[in-house]
Amino acid sequence: MRPTEEVVETLRSALRGAGVVLPSLCVDPVTGASDEPFALVELGRCNVRVAERLASVVRGERPPFGTFVTDVRDGRIGEVRGHVGGVVQVRPVVGGKEWDCPPESLESAPPDEVLREQVRRVNETRRLPC
Repeated sequence: MRPTEEVVETLRSALRGAGVVLPSLCVDPVTGASDEPFALVELGRCNVRVAERLASVVRGERPPFGTFVTDVRDGRIGEVRGHVGGVVQVRPVVGGKEWDCPPESLESAPPDEVLREQVRRVNETRRLPC
């Protein structure tokens, strides 16, 4: 059996690979310091978005909730907001009306394109009237 610390690091790495970060993930200090042969793993607390994403990953949804994707049919970039009836619900990066998309028409959005969309939205909303 591997040491608990090693198992925790393996879990942390696997979760990170799925886009999930549990900030409080660690070896439980009480059971880790006891004579128990197997220390408990403390999963800790997380916010609602992380919990939704973790549930999506565990359900095997692809792409997982909260990830940014590109709709290859028209190039729109959005965030996965749900999976209903075999389609993925995607909301534009800058907010707005969601659209349905078949999962096979989605690919991971490049981070620089997501940032570009976010900056474009901020610039539009902060323009001074002439």
